[in-house]
Amino acid sequence: MTTYHYVLASQRFLLEEEPLDEVLRERVRNYQEQNKEIDFWLVKQPAFIEAPEFAEIKAKCPQPSAAIISKNSEFITWLKLRLEYVVKGEFEAPSSSIPDPIASLESVSS
Repeated sequence: MTTYHYVLASQRFLLEEEPLDEVLRERVRNYQEQNKEIDFWLVKQPAFIEAPEFAEIKAKCPQPSAAIISKNSEFITWLKLRLEYVVKGEFEAPSSSIPDPIASLESVSS
């Protein structure tokens, strides 16, 4: 199992109120320059919050939610400091309650 770290907030906050796209673009550019594999994902309506152990956190987070999930705890800690109104945490996956750490409940439409 792998430990995944996350920041969670409403989609409106993460995608509209914060200039998150700049942060993520810069992070991708930095990883490419260093030939590092991308280890973070922006997930709309993350499925992991449906796991029973996240019921309390889901209840506190405005819906629809979004999360930045990463294997890099330092990146998530930095995001938490930069984005004041987010929930920070971690989980282990794959597990029986979280089979896919970056799964989304958002339906894909064409």
